[in-house]
Amino acid sequence: MTTTVTASPPTSAARSNNMQFQRSIVIGFGLLVLLVIAGAILVPGFISLRNARSILLLAAFLGLASLGQTFCALVGALDLSIPYLIGAANILFPSLLVAGLPAWLAVIVVVILGAVVGSANGMLSFRLQGQALIMSLGVGFAIVGAVQIYTSLGTQFGGTVFAPIPGWLRNVSAFNGTFLGLPIPPVVVIWLAIVGFTIWGLYNTWFGRSIYAVGGSRTAAARLGISEFSVWTAIHAISGAMSAFTGVLLLGFSGGGFVGVGDPYLFTTVAAVVIGGTSLLGGVGGYGATVLGVLVLTVLTSLLVGLGVDFPAQQAIIGLLIIPMVAIYARSPHIRNQI
Repeated sequence: MTTTVTASPPTSAARSNNMQFQRSIVIGFGLLVLLVIAGAILVPGFISLRNARSILLLAAFLGLASLGQTFCALVGALDLSIPYLIGAANILFPSLLVAGLPAWLAVIVVVILGAVVGSANGMLSFRLQGQALIMSLGVGFAIVGAVQIYTSLGTQFGGTVFAPIPGWLRNVSAFNGTFLGLPIPPVVVIWLAIVGFTIWGLYNTWFGRSIYAVGGSRTAAARLGISEFSVWTAIHAISGAMSAFTGVLLLGFSGGGFVGVGDPYLFTTVAAVVIGGTSLLGGVGGYGATVLGVLVLTVLTSLLVGLGVDFPAQQAIIGLLIIPMVAIYARSPHIRNQI
């Protein structure tokens, strides 16, 4: 006698979640198209290879920084240490160059330190999940403060580090950087490669499925033998590593280390996740959706800059954009039940 095991059909809540997510993707894509059309009409030169390259370059930095935020959101967390780790890495890397470390080794050291800080952040916030946001914010403040103290020893320039930037790093992150002779900044190629690998990994690996399991139902994940603590720690480690990596790449873009370079990424990484349609309460969404959110934000910013809108007004407009996007997925029964 043989027993046939069939997969149970998705629940009505799961089907509703998928429908809401698909709707947010359609709306986000439609918004992106409308922004491109508006830019073409209102801003001379908006539709050009030069502007496209600029948009992709800025989107690459935001997309890399948003990867960890997406992972955190998928399990119902938010990492508020991201901008501070970006700033810390942006001044720590040149200080290591001044200390005599080879550039390639300095990159590895900074990224590993970012992962270590992220792991600590994950372990602490897991133990104090009721205060996870404040915990990650506190870790960010502590790390950026410690790095500023280290880099300020023997100098009067606190928060700013001057060092010769390797030519290869300038090429990787510069607007006029080239990849295999093509006029494409290599950071864009790096980002696209990470996008492909991450999307594949989320849907085709045990780790990716574990993230969705923990975000969807912690009780069910535990019954499947998935360690919530391990997943929580791992995704925060990835967030820390990607933040540090982004900080290093931004050094090649700006040409000088500045501790405040990561400040805009506190708001924009969360905004990219939300606009893409990933639920901040976990279980619904993905990095592909965040990529869409990144493109919407970057194209919108380019349009606003072209129209002469100042930075505070840009933030206000992006904030107004987030409200209806949150309202779309907040109607999901899954989210209402979690609340």
